[in-house]
Amino acid sequence: MNQDGKPHSAACHCGTVRFRVRLADDFKSIRRCTCSYCRMRGAVAVSAPLEDIEFVEGVENLTLYQFNTGTAKHYFCKTCGIYTHHQRRSNPSQFGINVACIEGVSPFDFAEIAVMDGIAHPSDGSAPRVAGILRFQATE
Repeated sequence: MNQDGKPHSAACHCGTVRFRVRLADDFKSIRRCTCSYCRMRGAVAVSAPLEDIEFVEGVENLTLYQFNTGTAKHYFCKTCGIYTHHQRRSNPSQFGINVACIEGVSPFDFAEIAVMDGIAHPSDGSAPRVAGILRFQATE
């Protein structure tokens, strides 16, 4: 694990899968995606280099889902079903980490989140493009 940057503790909902991660650019890489899978999953992700995730326990309880080109690898806890991370198709040297799994962090902590165009995917020859902005405004 890279020694630069603050390590974050993270876990699935039931706590069976626990890991530590150092983010690539803190929370500046936060995003959602419009691809068919991410639209249904609805998670907000941040980036981390592959070598900067360390599983503390429960790695054997992860299950893998792949579709289309099979490049992206989406991991879930077999017990609670929570998506914890995925190896990115647009940059296979990085994981996308489910921000909601990071201790003390909620997707609702961010007023605006870029939504990337995953339909016209960069790996299919399109330039990376922000399709929109997801906004959250608390009513209190």
